[in-house]
Amino acid sequence: LALIESGYSNTAVSRARAVGIWQFIAGTGRRYGLKQDDWVDERRDPFRATDAAARHLADLNEEFGSWYLAAAAYNAGAGRVTRSLRRLPGGEGETPSASTFFALYDKRYLRAETRDYVPQLSAAALIAKDPARYGFDSIPGLQPLVYDEITVPDATGLDVIARLADTTISAITELNPEYYRGVTPPRRTSVVR
Repeated sequence: LALIESGYSNTAVSRARAVGIWQFIAGTGRRYGLKQDDWVDERRDPFRATDAAARHLADLNEEFGSWYLAAAAYNAGAGRVTRSLRRLPGGEGETPSASTFFALYDKRYLRAETRDYVPQLSAAALIAKDPARYGFDSIPGLQPLVYDEITVPDATGLDVIARLADTTISAITELNPEYYRGVTPPRRTSVVR
């Protein structure tokens, strides 16, 4: 899903102001516990945002009873999918299933972006399960990130942390994209990778 949403870019911002690899809008991010203020935007934090995205998708799957509809709701919003379901003949009383998304697709009750989104997600999942079958056999795997976490005092510059850790600013920034001003927030301690 993050591949389709943002190409795995923590700095991605959509025209709807959705942010990060999982493209959370502000309200959904807050609902799932992601802090956003003048100093921190945890929608950019790949660790916290991934946890929030997994919980959000699980909630959407529970609400709609179908991973296809959950993916459509992740893209278009739960309200839009609910309204689209009501437009289907017998829409209020039937239990949604995987085929329900395709009924919405055929009737064009969802925007083109969402109609395309779910098949793109399905294709990405198929490729991820068997990359060699689709010509992606020469891509080397990545090693897991290795890092330490430290608690720093308020208003600590990421450049200072990089210098003290004997690493680069870009390495520290890559591990901590939520501190988008290059400094931890004032008047509170922060955890930095």
